[in-house]
Amino acid sequence: MRYLPHTEADREAMLAAIGAKSVDELFVDVPAEARLAGPVAGLSTTKSELEVERILGAMAAKNRPAGAMASFMGSGAYRHHVPASVDYIVQRGEFLTSYTPYQPEIAQGTLQYLFEFQTQVALLTGMEVANASMYDAATAAVEAVQMANRVTRRGKAILSGALHPHYRETIETHGRFSGFDVAALPANLDGLAGIEALLDAKTSCVVVQYPNVFGRLQDLRGLAAACQKAGALLIVAIPEIVSMGAVVPPGDMGADIVVAEGQSIGNALNFGGPYVGLFAAKEKYLRQMPGRLCGETVDADGKRGFVLTLSTREQHIRREKATSNICTNSGLCALAFTVHLSLLGETGLKRLAALNHAMATSLEAKLARVKGVKVLTDAYFNEFALELPRDAAEVVDKLADKGVLAGVPGGRLWPDDPSMARTLIVAATETNTLADIDLFAAKLAEVL
Repeated sequence: MRYLPHTEADREAMLAAIGAKSVDELFVDVPAEARLAGPVAGLSTTKSELEVERILGAMAAKNRPAGAMASFMGSGAYRHHVPASVDYIVQRGEFLTSYTPYQPEIAQGTLQYLFEFQTQVALLTGMEVANASMYDAATAAVEAVQMANRVTRRGKAILSGALHPHYRETIETHGRFSGFDVAALPANLDGLAGIEALLDAKTSCVVVQYPNVFGRLQDLRGLAAACQKAGALLIVAIPEIVSMGAVVPPGDMGADIVVAEGQSIGNALNFGGPYVGLFAAKEKYLRQMPGRLCGETVDADGKRGFVLTLSTREQHIRREKATSNICTNSGLCALAFTVHLSLLGETGLKRLAALNHAMATSLEAKLARVKGVKVLTDAYFNEFALELPRDAAEVVDKLADKGVLAGVPGGRLWPDDPSMARTLIVAATETNTLADIDLFAAKLAEVL
């Protein structure tokens, strides 16, 4: 094969070195039902480049991109406007340097923007320190749980019933293989209900979402006090970072660790990625933080410079003693985040947040007047949940045919929970117009 130059003898030598009889033995952990018995049926083995482009183009044309019609989808991935200037600045040579800043003398641009990124994340979340980014919010949440386990020397995580199912499932998967326990509450609108009753001497942390998966905003001070009393850490996950331009940050309510999805700023939806995870904590837990931390210093001539202050990754230095074995910094996405937020500034972010909230309140007012629709979320930023008189997934499909991407049905997020079938989670951002909202309300009434 063109990109695999190893000979059969090379492969046999490598297999012998690790004690495997065949390449197939390297995949024993993959369940048999998930493996293909042979080539994919109906898939041609040979096509010209032009033919492949035509086939893939036809497949892509079947998609309905969020930008092609009125979109009210959210649930952890939000459509926002990214100025063209972001892409221009991102491509400048001072910043678009080597991915890994091992040598500070030739990576000053990379180190400086990561330093600024950390400062921005700490300010947004109300925390004392932040790292140089993670993969995304879901894996950042896992890292936060594992960090809490190290800090408290305990091994039980309590997950809110209003934590995004994708975050919950990611934590549960790592718990299964890393050896910590997970107590996940069933889906409920009040994401704080039932948590304090589960706190015990084995609890290392509590993970809640803010705003929660139903869009609800809640005061976390009481829960933070309860966690502190029990010796557990409070981890807060933020799915929509733009909300921090309008609401009280988790750090001001007693959070110990804050993770967030940074996609909303500087990064388009991109069919699900790559995104950028944000991670911040109290300074006393600095040495247990995963990933990298960039710092400011001066060189031999007294000039301002930047260095890699803390690096706990497994690829170098710490190796098997690393605090993390999955994290890296999503460099380009973090750069886009930093550039966009720098262009907005504090005033611009607050205006953007206010516009998002205004659009959401206009959307709520319109949809609440549609017969049979009930608004479930009493306090929100730019996202809220509805109860429909019929299956939400069917309604979403019908509205897509009418030019409206109506949101995320509860049955998609909780397929095994019948109580969520008529729940629809909708979001509005600055990319929506009042005409979009009128269209949504009219078509929803028509479908219902």
